[in-house]
Amino acid sequence: MIAPLKHFTLAVQFLTRVPTPQIKDFVHDDLAHSAPYFPLVGLLLGTLIAGATYLGQMVDPWAGAFFGVLLWAALTGALHLDGLGDLADALGAGHASPERFHEVMKDPHMGVFGTISVLIQLMAKLIFLMLLCKTNAVWLLIPLVAAARLGPLVWSAFLPVLKSGAPGVIGSGERFAWVTNPAPILFWTLSLAAFGLSFAPVLFVMFVAIAGWWAYLKIRLGGQTGDCLGAGIELCESVGLASCVILLSVLPNVGGLV
Repeated sequence: MIAPLKHFTLAVQFLTRVPTPQIKDFVHDDLAHSAPYFPLVGLLLGTLIAGATYLGQMVDPWAGAFFGVLLWAALTGALHLDGLGDLADALGAGHASPERFHEVMKDPHMGVFGTISVLIQLMAKLIFLMLLCKTNAVWLLIPLVAAARLGPLVWSAFLPVLKSGAPGVIGSGERFAWVTNPAPILFWTLSLAAFGLSFAPVLFVMFVAIAGWWAYLKIRLGGQTGDCLGAGIELCESVGLASCVILLSVLPNVGGLV
């Protein structure tokens, strides 16, 4: 299999549960090289989620929101929700020491902080997606989901990896940081910005959200892990949904927004 196709396939396998051909000659470096395709996978996810949401909204906005959130979680295998829950638990218990933070982060069980954060995230997506259905602008999910997956490229490139201290354990955050190439970041940033200027100015809120999460991780933790990347995707998606709803309600006739 040629390298670009292999790396794109690996990106689909890592970020989704969409069936793909099996990669037989996979090595760890390939995962780092697959990261530039994350926004492209986001376009695929956004299209599928927007389609399910649109079909559901033909019955009722709540039905559209429910089908959208259901497919969102199913297609991603709740991967990023798991990262959000793990990070919330670690932050809740990590005030004691950095060692405690990493200990909780590696615990496969979800605690109170994690459970609450995941529930709030799902409710936020459900409500804002229902409101987006009422505006007949569910197509905005397509660039929004893609823009959220630009985040891991930025965070892994410009934040150091938080070492867990576990010998022989390599986390997702470290794998993505192995290959730091600014070219894909610049390409996707310019592409999404051009699309935003032409059709959806709300996309610029996503750039602010990505920068804001970078600043939070830098100040609060001093670096990133795979769970931090997944949590950031979830939070950026919610910020994007909320921004769409708010801007469409305040400026419903803005040119290019709908």
